[in-house]
Amino acid sequence: MWGDMMTYMGSYGWGHMRFSGLMMVLFWGAVLALAVLLVRRLTRDRGEAMSQQRPTALDLLQERYARGELDREEYEQRRRDLRG
Repeated sequence: MWGDMMTYMGSYGWGHMRFSGLMMVLFWGAVLALAVLLVRRLTRDRGEAMSQQRPTALDLLQERYARGELDREEYEQRRRDLRG
């Protein structure tokens, strides 16, 4: 049986089978690597969008004062409280 198989395979022999196995491992490794890179890229883009500069408490206080929601005394008191 093995003799017939070797005759059928010709000169390729077991080396051809090892090469095709190696190529299969490389192919699936590349697919996995691309999937990991894609997921990392998508999550990084989302993280950058969410981590854009958030206004600080002092910024919000200044906006409220500018809109007229707070009078000067209340603004000064809250600003002192925020600065510690």
